[in-house]
Amino acid sequence: MKKGLLKPDYIFESSWEVCNKVGGIYTVLSTRAKTLQDMMQDRVIFIGPDFWKKKESPYFTEDKALLADWRQKAVDSGLKVRIGRWKVPGAPISVLVDFTPYFEQKNDIYGWLWEHYQVDSLHAYGDYDEASMFSYAAGLVVESLYQWLNTQQSSLNAIYHANEWMCGLGALYINNRLPQIGTIFTTHATSIGRSIAGNQKPLYDYLFAYNGDQMAGELNMQSKHSIEKQTAHYVDCFTTVSDITANECRELLDKPVDVVLPNGFDNSFVPAPAVFTRKRKAARQRLLAVANALLGENLGDDTLIISTSGRYEFRNKGIDVFVEAMNRLLRDKDLKKNVVAFIEVPGWVGEPRKDLQDRLKSGKAYDTPLEVPQVTHWLHNMSHDNVLGMMKYYDMHNRKDERVKVIFLPCYLDGNDGIVNMTYYDVVLGNDLCIYPSYYEPWGYTPLEAVAFKVPCITTDLAGFGLWANSVFGHYGEIEDGVKVIHRTDYNYSEVADAIKDTVAAFSGYTKKQIDSCRRHADALSKKALWSEFIQYYEQAYDIALRKAQERQNS
Repeated sequence: MKKGLLKPDYIFESSWEVCNKVGGIYTVLSTRAKTLQDMMQDRVIFIGPDFWKKKESPYFTEDKALLADWRQKAVDSGLKVRIGRWKVPGAPISVLVDFTPYFEQKNDIYGWLWEHYQVDSLHAYGDYDEASMFSYAAGLVVESLYQWLNTQQSSLNAIYHANEWMCGLGALYINNRLPQIGTIFTTHATSIGRSIAGNQKPLYDYLFAYNGDQMAGELNMQSKHSIEKQTAHYVDCFTTVSDITANECRELLDKPVDVVLPNGFDNSFVPAPAVFTRKRKAARQRLLAVANALLGENLGDDTLIISTSGRYEFRNKGIDVFVEAMNRLLRDKDLKKNVVAFIEVPGWVGEPRKDLQDRLKSGKAYDTPLEVPQVTHWLHNMSHDNVLGMMKYYDMHNRKDERVKVIFLPCYLDGNDGIVNMTYYDVVLGNDLCIYPSYYEPWGYTPLEAVAFKVPCITTDLAGFGLWANSVFGHYGEIEDGVKVIHRTDYNYSEVADAIKDTVAAFSGYTKKQIDSCRRHADALSKKALWSEFIQYYEQAYDIALRKAQERQNS
C-alpha cells in the first residue's frame, strides 16, 4: 500500500456473485481475490447468497473450524450462515448466508428504507425482492461479524464494499447502523443506462439530455434505479469500472464517482507455456470436431477459429453486428481461409443434441450436415431466438460451398455442457481471433480474457476496456497491436460490421510471423491489466472511505 493512505484492518465485500457464477462480476471478484488475500491474509471476507444450503457447491468449500466462535454467536442470533473458502486462486474466506427467512419482514425493511433513505421499493418486481433480502442479510452478517471482531481487537478500521444495486440495501444498513465502517459502492453498469441501451434507444448522443429518474419511470425501472441512486449518494466512496460508465453515473445518477476502479485479471488462470501449447491444441481439435460433426465437413487445423461470447444481450454485446459481419464475410473476395465462427452465449437452452453427441462419440467422419447445422444444443425457443432468427433472415445455413460457418453454442461452458465439455478458459485459448463489438459495455472482461490467453481481439471504444487499450497504445488499437478498437457510435452499425469483416479477411492472409507478433502484443497488453497494476485504485477507494468514517466518529 502507498505511504500516507489509510489501510483497512478488515474488508467485508458482498456481491450476488460471490461463490455464484452468473456473470462478469464473478470474474472481477474471483480474479481479484488472490491480490487482496496476498495483501490482507484472511482479513478480506466475501459474503454471498447461499443457494446450496445443505448441498455441495461447486464454488465453495465449507470449513467448520473457520471463525467457529463467531459462527456460534451468529447462529444464536438467528443468522443462517456457512463459512468456508471460495474455490478460486487465493482461496479467500467466504460467508454464504441464507436470506429466505427475511422475506416475511420485507414490508418492514422496505418501510425502513423509505423512511431513512427515500428508496422507492413500491414498483419492485422480478429479482428486486430476492436481491434486497440477500443484501439485508449480508448487512446483518457484517454487523454481527464486525461487533464480534471488535471485542477481539478494539477500534478496527473496517471497509464494507457493496457491488451493484443488488447490494445497495446492505450498504445503507451499515451506513445507518455502523457509521464507524467506511462504505464503498461499485456500480458495474448503471441499471438505467443498460436499460436505455437494451431498449434500442440512443444512449451516447443524448446522455447529457436524459434524466435518470424520468427514464426509470418510462422503462419501469424505478425500484432498481432508486436503490442504486440513493446508495451512490449516501456511501463514503462511490465507484465504477471505467471512464465511460463514470459519465453515465454523473448524468443518470446525478453523482460523480470518487474513483474509477478498472477491472484487472490474474495470470494464475493462464496455463504455463508447456501446458498452454497442449491445451490450445486440444481446444482446437475439440472445436473442429464439433464443427465437422455438425456440418458434415472436414475442416482442418488451418481453419480460422473465431468467436464472440458474453451475456445474451443481443444488441448491447454486439451479437447482432457479429452475425452481420459474418454474413458480409461470406462474400468477401479477400478471405484466404475457411472460417468457423462460434457464438458462445448462454441462451434458453433445452438439452445437448443427441444426434450431434452420437456423431462425436462415433469418431467417424461424415459428409452430410445434421438438420439445423447452426446450433449445438436444442433451445426451448428455437423459433423466437435472436441469433437463429437473424441467421435465418440472412439465409445463413452453413452450406457446403460457403467458406464462413457460424455455430451457436448456447450454453455456459462449465465443462459439462454435453457437447464441447471444456471450460470457457480452456476453450478461449483455441481461438485465432475473438470479436466483441459491444454497444454497451462498462468494462469488457471478454476481450481482456482473450488477450490474457494470447488471442488477438476486436472490440469497440464504447467498451471501457477498448478505451483503456487506446490510452495505453496512444492511438486507436489495430489488430497488429493485439487489440483492434473500432470506433462505435449510436448510429454506425454498418461501418462497424464492415470493419470487423475487413479485419478478419486481412488476418486470414497473415503469415505465421505476423500472427505470432499479434499474439505477443496481445499478451503484453494483458500484463498491463493485471490486478497487481490496478489494485492501487482500490487502495485509494479504501483510503477515501476510511477518512470519511473517521470524520464521522470525530464530529
